[in-house]
Amino acid sequence: MRKQVIAQEARGERTDEGTFLDLEALARVEITSEDPAHPIESALVPGGGAGWRAATQGPQRVRVFFDEPQRIRRVRVVFEETQAERTQELALSWIPAGEKAGRFLVRQQYTFSPGGATREVEEYTFDLEGAAALELEIVPDIGRGPAVASLVSLQIA
Repeated sequence: MRKQVIAQEARGERTDEGTFLDLEALARVEITSEDPAHPIESALVPGGGAGWRAATQGPQRVRVFFDEPQRIRRVRVVFEETQAERTQELALSWIPAGEKAGRFLVRQQYTFSPGGATREVEEYTFDLEGAAALELEIVPDIGRGPAVASLVSLQIA
């Protein structure tokens, strides 16, 4: 018997609306802070690791700029907190091609509790034609406690 180990193809996960975009090939990203042990790539690339974590406390931004305008139908974010009870807020906005200002999409809050809710998965459905960028703002603790923002994954279809 002959055997060969091959690398996984970076095609993305199938969704009802199609495949998640290969952000590594289609976009660049800007972040306000990054813990070197938890780079943003580990939240944007499937199988990339344990996710992104900011190096500093307080609100953070993750901006994904597409090389070519994209049609966005779905955004999936996953957050996890197992250490502290806190209420986190996220805000999602997009920038249409040819425009400079962002357009608000959604704002949501949820509470993490180590004894209960430690993982939050949110999926939003849109029909955004010609998106030049997508921005995720994370306020890790709306009570302004000493929390650090983190993100297990961000997927866009």
